[in-house]
This record gives sequence, structure tokens and C-alpha cells, in this order.
Amino acid sequence: MGDNSYFFEIIIFAMIAVFLAYQLHKALGRKTGEERERPNPFTAVPPAQGPTQGPTTQGQQGVRPPSFQGVQPKVIEGTARDVTPPDYDGPLSLEAGLARIHQADPSFDERRFLKGAESAFGIIVDAFARGDTGALRPLLADAVYNDFAKAIEARAQAGETLEAHIQAFDTVDLVQARLLEGQALCTVKFITHQTNVTRDAQGRVLDGDAEHPAEVVDIWTFARDTRLSDPNWRLVETRVPH
Repeated sequence: MGDNSYFFEIIIFAMIAVFLAYQLHKALGRKTGEERERPNPFTAVPPAQGPTQGPTTQGQQGVRPPSFQGVQPKVIEGTARDVTPPDYDGPLSLEAGLARIHQADPSFDERRFLKGAESAFGIIVDAFARGDTGALRPLLADAVYNDFAKAIEARAQAGETLEAHIQAFDTVDLVQARLLEGQALCTVKFITHQTNVTRDAQGRVLDGDAEHPAEVVDIWTFARDTRLSDPNWRLVETRVPH
């Protein structure tokens, strides 16, 4: 009788151990999706989600600080490695440029790219306003990142803060497309309405108006190496129209 009792105790403890292991696997052994990092705005969206809509984003934070308008990155780089393509060899229509990109990357979708560019614009200008270089790093080519980081550092050393809001995207247009040595380069014209206020260390307004949004025009160029599997683009050049 005693042997049988000992045998049943072993079975019971074994069943308890299996149950606890199963519960632990349920809690720790699978991903919920909440642990993922924020997706890159240029990552391809599956077609099942439907076509992307036109640029209508409102209420995002952004920035066009007066002190940054003079920053003009001078080189164009690839997205995964530092590549300086040859000089542009003459005028090329938008359609011809897109055709070359499509030939190198048949998966390229203009509407999806523009939606990603709009999202990237909001993320980049918001991160610049907050001084978040960590958020900027994966979206910018080295030369552009260095210029952004220097402007952020100068603002911090001066004890200044920036309050900026993008009230509306009025225009997000693809104005130029090129393919240079496998590097796809797409230039986008953004017209937004923004409020930008720069304050000193005491909170006094140095520049800007928080009550009256102003129209801001930016021309940004994004690049991606079509020879690589990485679908993400980087900002390689910023300028404002003369």
C-alpha cells in the first residue's frame, strides 16, 4: 500500500510540473507583437491593406527653425553604405526616372513611397524639434545626420528649446526620380503649414508665432540602394526653394 501511495505522489507531482511548464510557455514562449520597435515609415505595406490615401496627416509635430534653414548637405549617400554616385548626366523626365527605378526594383510603388515620405517627414521634424538623435539616426544619411546633430547640439548649448507643430500637409509631390549606379533617388516637395516657436532658457520667445501657422516649403531627397534587400529609404539631401 505504501509503495502504491508513493507511486501516485510521483504521478501527481509530474502532472503539476507539466502544467506549470505549459503555463510558463504560454506566458513567455511566444511574441505578442507589442515588443516590436516602431516600424520604419518606408517599409512596404502588404497590398491586402488596400491602396494608400493621399497626404492628409494633421496634428503632427514638426519643425522649420530659422537657425536651420542655412544647413545644406552637400553629398548624396546610399542607404546601407556610403556611396557617392557620379554627377547627374543631364535632364531626365520624372516618368523616365521612375521607369529606370521600376526596372531596377519592380516592387517600387510611387503612392506607397509618398505615404512613407510623408510619415518620415513628420517623424524627422518632430525628432529634430525634440533633439532626439536616436530617432533621427536610422532615417538620415551620414552627412544629413551630422548637420542635424550639430544644430541640435548648438541649440542645447544655447539653452534654447523649440516648440513646433505641423498643422497640415498641403502638398506631398514627387518632383524628380533618378537611378545612379543602383541608387534610387526620389525628390519630394513638401508644402506644410507649421507653427514654430524658439524660446530661451527663461522661456521667453526668441522667434516664431504659436498662434499663426505659416506655409513652409521643403524639398527633400531620399535614397535607397536597389541592389540590396533593405526596403528602407534615407534622407540624403534637404533644401528650400530660392
